[in-house]
Amino acid sequence: MVPNLAQLHEVVPQASVIGFLMNPTNLNANVELKAAQAAAGSLGKELLILRASSEGEIDAAFASMAQQRGSAILGATDTFLFGQRDRVVAVAAHYRMPAIYYVREFAEAGGLMAYGNRITETYRQAGIYIGRILKGEKPADLPVVQATKYEFLINLKTAKALDLTIPSGVMSIADEVIE
Repeated sequence: MVPNLAQLHEVVPQASVIGFLMNPTNLNANVELKAAQAAAGSLGKELLILRASSEGEIDAAFASMAQQRGSAILGATDTFLFGQRDRVVAVAAHYRMPAIYYVREFAEAGGLMAYGNRITETYRQAGIYIGRILKGEKPADLPVVQATKYEFLINLKTAKALDLTIPSGVMSIADEVIE
């Protein structure tokens, strides 16, 4: 799932170039990239692909984004980027780039916004599957389960640091506001 580009557009409508931060070694990267390109195209935005699979590449991706006059970031889902979330958020802050990420932990680390499912819920579902398999059910017989609950977080402290005003319509749909 790609975080909601429309929410980012509502907060920074003047951003004409959006950076899509992705890990090219992630098996789902191309699927998310296509979805991000379609979303950006529907909003009339240019999508700049930022590839990072190491800490140094995170810095280089943001430097490239700044050189190309990018003005906002859309973060892809990825375990490497999740593990580097403090670094990603810090570099985004250094370049003063508003960003939306895919899980709450990015907003809690200082990212502007996050939209996605809870990781703990994903692990809970995995545990249920494992339990069913251990009780004798065949994995092939188990249904595919997708998240049904998504949450939207806004970090107002970060918005203030970026001199951004979050529109009331965006605030009204937030599940949680970090102050």
